[in-house]
Amino acid sequence: MKIAAFRKIGATLIGGIMAINIGCSHNPYAAANKTYRREVKSLAAVLKAQPAPDSLPPAYWVGTTNFGLRKPNFVIIHHTAQNSCEQTLAAFTRQASQVSAHYVICKNGTIHHMLNDYLRAWHAGVSQWGGNSDINSSSIGIEIDNNGNEPFTEEQITSLMRLLRKLKKDYSIPAHHFIGHSDIAPGRKVDPSRYFPWQRLAAGGYGLWYSDTTGSQIPENFNAVQALRIVGYNCKDSLAAMSAFKLHFVPTDTSRTFTDANRKILYAVLQACP
Repeated sequence: MKIAAFRKIGATLIGGIMAINIGCSHNPYAAANKTYRREVKSLAAVLKAQPAPDSLPPAYWVGTTNFGLRKPNFVIIHHTAQNSCEQTLAAFTRQASQVSAHYVICKNGTIHHMLNDYLRAWHAGVSQWGGNSDINSSSIGIEIDNNGNEPFTEEQITSLMRLLRKLKKDYSIPAHHFIGHSDIAPGRKVDPSRYFPWQRLAAGGYGLWYSDTTGSQIPENFNAVQALRIVGYNCKDSLAAMSAFKLHFVPTDTSRTFTDANRKILYAVLQACP
C-alpha cells in the first residue's frame, strides 16, 4: 500500500511539474499569432457577407450553389538572403516589413507553415510569368533559409521535396509551374541562387529540365528571345531574361553572353514545355 501511495504521489508531482512547464513556456511569436487570427477573422467576415449590387438591385438576392476556394496554381521558390531562420521568421511576423511566404524551411529541415495555402502571401513582388502579372494571387511562396552564397542542406531539400509532393497532389499544380523567384523577376531577383538543385527537382516532377544536347541541332530561324517568352520569361529586358534562364538551367555559366550551347539548352527546354 505504501509503495502504491508513493507512486501515486510521484505521478501527481510529475504531472504538476509538466503542467507548470507547459503553462510557463513562452512562444516568442504569440503576438504575431494573435494578429494572424485577427486578420483571418476579418477576412472570414468578408467571405460570409452576402454580395449586394451597388445599383439596380433585383427583387431578391440569388446565391449560386456552385463554388469553392480558389486554388494556387504556381509554386515560387526563394532563398531568404538571411543568415538564420529566426531572422526570416522575425521579418515575416513584423507587419512593417510587408513581406511573407506560405512556408519557410530551416537548415535542419524544419518547415514553418506560416500562412494558409488559400490566402495570398506577399512574396513575389513585381513579377510576371507568361501572361500572369499578379503572381502573388495564384501562387504558393516557399522560402528556404540560405544567404545566397552557400549550398542548401540535404535536410532542406528532403523536406522541400516532401512538401512539393503534397502541394502538387493537393492542388494539381503542373510540373512546369514550379519555378524560382529569379524566373519571374529577371534582373531584379537572383534567388534561389546558383546552388539550388533544379535538375533534382525536375527529376521528381517539379519543374522543367532538358535532355542531353550533345550533337543536337537547332533550327536556323530559331529566335532565342521568342523562345524565352514562350517558356514564360518576361523579355522586356531580354539580357536579364537570358541571365535568369542561365541561372536556372546553366548555373555554372556566369558569363554575360548567350552562347550556342545555351541556345541548344533553351531549345530543349522549349521542346519540354507542354
